[in-house]
Amino acid sequence: MDVMTAVLTRRSEHHLAEPAPSDQEFTYLLRAAATAPDHGRLRPWRWILARDQGRHALARCLADEHPGPPAHKEQIQANAHSTPLLATLVFTPAPHDTTVPEWEQLAATSAMTSSLILLLHARGFGSVWRTDNLTESDRIRRLLRLNPGERLLGWLYIGTPQRLTPPRRRTPEDVTDRISVFTPELMGL
Repeated sequence: MDVMTAVLTRRSEHHLAEPAPSDQEFTYLLRAAATAPDHGRLRPWRWILARDQGRHALARCLADEHPGPPAHKEQIQANAHSTPLLATLVFTPAPHDTTVPEWEQLAATSAMTSSLILLLHARGFGSVWRTDNLTESDRIRRLLRLNPGERLLGWLYIGTPQRLTPPRRRTPEDVTDRISVFTPELMGL
C-alpha cells in the first residue's frame, strides 16, 4: 500500500479481532515508526503491550476507574476484552534536556504514534487511539508501574478490522484557508 492510500483509507477501527501483530511484528513496525521527526533522537516514549491476562486485568482496571454510569464501564471493559492487543503509550520526557523542550518531545511522540498507526493499517491491522481522563488515574499508573515523571497518553487498541464494507477513501478537504505565504516586502522589511 502506498503512503497516500494508507493516509486516505485509514480509519479508527472500533471492531477488532484476532490476529493482532505479534510482539516481534509490533517491534518491527515500531522501529520504522521511530524514524519520525524526533529532535535529539530522545525517543521520549515507551509502549506497554497487554494481551490475554494482562489485557483482562487492564480492562477491569479501566472499567473500575471510569467515572461514568455502569453501562459505560461495561462498554469500556467489553471493548478492551474483545481487542487482541492493548498497547499503552507512555510519554517519558527527558526532563533535564534543555535543548529539546517537553512540548517538542510530546510532538515527537505523537509523530511516532501516527506513523505506527499508518504502518499497522498498511499491514492490514486496524487500530483506534483511545484517550480520556483515565490517563490521569493513579490506580492505572500503579498497575502499569509508571515512574513519577511519566505520563499516560492513551491506548492503541489493535487487531484485525471486522467490517462489512471496505474502508472508503477519504476526500481531502480544501485547506487553502489554513495556508499563508510570508513575503518580507509586504511587512515593510
